[in-house]
Amino acid sequence: MAAQRTYGGLSAEERRAQRRSALLDAALEIIGTQGLDKLTVSGMCTQAGLNERYYYESFGSRDDVLTALVDGIAEELVLAIVAAAHTATGDSRDIAHAAITAGIHLLTDDPRKTEVTMVAAMATPQLRARTTETIRVFARLVASEGVEFYGVTDPAPDPVIDFRATYLVGGLVQTLTSWVRGDLAIGRDTLIDYTTDVFVLLGEDFARRNDPD
Repeated sequence: MAAQRTYGGLSAEERRAQRRSALLDAALEIIGTQGLDKLTVSGMCTQAGLNERYYYESFGSRDDVLTALVDGIAEELVLAIVAAAHTATGDSRDIAHAAITAGIHLLTDDPRKTEVTMVAAMATPQLRARTTETIRVFARLVASEGVEFYGVTDPAPDPVIDFRATYLVGGLVQTLTSWVRGDLAIGRDTLIDYTTDVFVLLGEDFARRNDPD
């Protein structure tokens, strides 16, 4: 097999990945500062400093760009939440508070990410479907973390775990959206505290109901 040609120490695949990343960064900046309506192929390429042909190298439509942005932010969230939960010490409230703080801070420290997750993620049927699937992924993550924390060993855990995890994640998404829009007159720290209260309440209630003692 012929060796892959490199330029500047980077392979063709690495250069494509760099261009794709630059286009996504450009899309995030445009959406976050100018609004979703201003996201165009030419605008993205100008912002990224790339020829328009490179857009079609990575994306077939604007939905593909937005899906990639949503997926990227979701991946960041998973890493931040899991890292916070696994490094936190203390009781269930301390761990939940750390994980929720990490997630909410990641989404709200950068208003551009807030705009993508709260507005762009619901812009089209394709994106709404992707958002629904992302919520399912996070619900499964919450359920998995809960099973591990509370030491559930049943090979077929109670279906209420998935129900409560889905309820918590879906409710948090709606609550965070309302908070970002200014419909909830509370500060971010209070939002985190209230969210922690609800997660712990349902988690501890489940633990009590399933305690054999």
